[in-house]
Parts: sequence; C-alpha cells; structure tokens
Amino acid sequence: MPPDYFSGENLTQYPFISPIQASIQEVEDLMRSQARDRHPELQAALDHLIIAGGKRVRPTLVLLTGNMLGAEHDRLIKTAAAVEMLHTATLVHDDLIDGALLRRGNPTLNSHWSPAATVLTGDFIFARAAKLAAETDCLPLMKLFAETLAIIVNGELTQLFSSRGLANRENYDQRIYAKTASLFEMSARAAAMISPVDPAKVEKMRQFGRNIGMAFQILDDILDFTGDQEAVGKPVGSDLLQGLITLPTLYFIEKYPQDANVVTLLNGNFSREPKAMTNLVQSIRESESIELSLNNARSLVEEAILILNQMPAGEERQALEDLARYIVDRKN
Repeated sequence: MPPDYFSGENLTQYPFISPIQASIQEVEDLMRSQARDRHPELQAALDHLIIAGGKRVRPTLVLLTGNMLGAEHDRLIKTAAAVEMLHTATLVHDDLIDGALLRRGNPTLNSHWSPAATVLTGDFIFARAAKLAAETDCLPLMKLFAETLAIIVNGELTQLFSSRGLANRENYDQRIYAKTASLFEMSARAAAMISPVDPAKVEKMRQFGRNIGMAFQILDDILDFTGDQEAVGKPVGSDLLQGLITLPTLYFIEKYPQDANVVTLLNGNFSREPKAMTNLVQSIRESESIELSLNNARSLVEEAILILNQMPAGEERQALEDLARYIVDRKN
C-alpha cells in the first residue's frame, strides 16, 4: 500500500480509516488507471499527484457513507474515485492560478511544466472524473457532479474578482461553501444517492457533508494563522496578505473596527501596506478571534453529528463521527 494517504501521517492513529482501508487502495488504483495508454507525461503527472497524497477525506466520506447505507461496492469505488479526481483537478488549476511551487512539501505540476501543459493535465483529470461518475449509471449523480464543478469554478472566479478586502460574513460563507463545502456535500450526498435509502436519508447526509465541509474550511482558515508554515505549506497569514478576509479576521474586525491595520485593510490598501498586514496577522494570532472561529467550526461538527445519529448504527457511523471530530482537531 502506498504510504502517503495522509501526507506522511500514521494511518493507524485514525480509527475512521479502519473500515475502508482496503477500499481506499482500490480507489487509488482506479485513479491511477485513468491515464493508462495515454501520453506518458499524463501518466507520470497522475502518478505524481496520487503519490503526493493528501488526506483523502472526501473519498473516505464517500466510502463510509455508502457502506453505512448499503451501496453496491463497485459503484461506490467509482464514485469515490470520481470525487477525488475532481478534487485533484481543482488543486492542479489552483496551484497554477496561485503560482504555487509546492503543495504539502511536494513540487506542483506547474513548478516544472508550462502553464499550457498544466491546464491540459487538469482538464484531462476533470474529464476522467466525469467518466467515472457516468459509469455509476446514476443520472442524478452525474447532474450533481456537473453542478458541483460549476459551483467550485464560480466560487473561484468570485474570489478572484470580487472578494479581496471584503469583510462580509455572507460572502465568506458563500465562498467557503463553493470552495470546499460543496464537494463535501456532494461526497456524502452522492454516496447516499447510489444507496438503497429514501430521499430523506439522502437529504440528511447532504446536510452532514455540508456541515463538516464548512467546518473543514474554517479550520483551514484558522491554521492559516496558527499552523506551522512548513506543515501548512504556505506563509502564515497568506490569505490576509492577499486581501482575503476569513473568519478569524471577521471576528477581529468586529471587535476592533478602529484598529489602524484593520482600517488599512478595509480601505483596500492591503497590497500597498504589507507591513500593516503582517502586523494585523500577528494581532489576530494573539486575539480571541482564533478561539471564536474554532468554536464556530465545532458547532457545525456537533450539528453534523446530531444529523448522523439518525443514520443506521454501526462501525461506519462511528467512523463518520470520528472523521467529523478529526476535522476540527487536526493540526494541518
């Protein structure tokens, strides 16, 4: 088994992996096979992306949900692989847009390929993800897959063009839903859709996925301030340094609206006053805004667990609860 599913972390410390460890291997094998007999550079690129790993939270969510609800195994593996390939393709494009040379300490594709080759590789991965979704023979799932991709892309465009320096909770919630929670929502919902359950359970799992996805991104935004730079893979406070206002900053602005550095940010001068933004990052790190944001994420997870308690009891439900709690306890 490749050792890197959780970015070098020890898999055995995560009890939610135990019920689906063999299935995760099947998912990765299926992902890797998608470039077979294609241009050798495509196979090399896909192998590189898979080996680089990641937390595999989304396919884990798919597999645990489907197993809990009685989904057919082959369709479930294809759904999990489609979800993770969609996620992988968005990361390829994100790294190019951001000019990132490293992700999780590994070189990105765009660090040694041209922009054209990187874009085309991301497009290929999107296409193969869509093919896997189609192979589930579930038309509603295929529609959901396409709609989720549209939500993600629209969210990225909104962030690029109209979110810099914007201190608005509604905008923030919409942005993190599009960026992250929509794919978590799709993961849980899609697994339920291919399971022999009624629409009410599908809706409950959609809500569960959305909640833990929102919590996941809030935690990412907290770690942007508090995490180890090497573990997080980007400079501390990198979002704020680019003018992106996340939940810890929103809480800080609410508490200290007259802070000189806050005024600089809200006046749109973040790019011209980098020292002010660096000082603001430090102030937020030392403030109660971090704990307030963490409490928000924890509340979302507790709501998700209440929803989950309405699902069939068993090993998978417990693993999903453990996964939800891990999301707000993780350090990277």
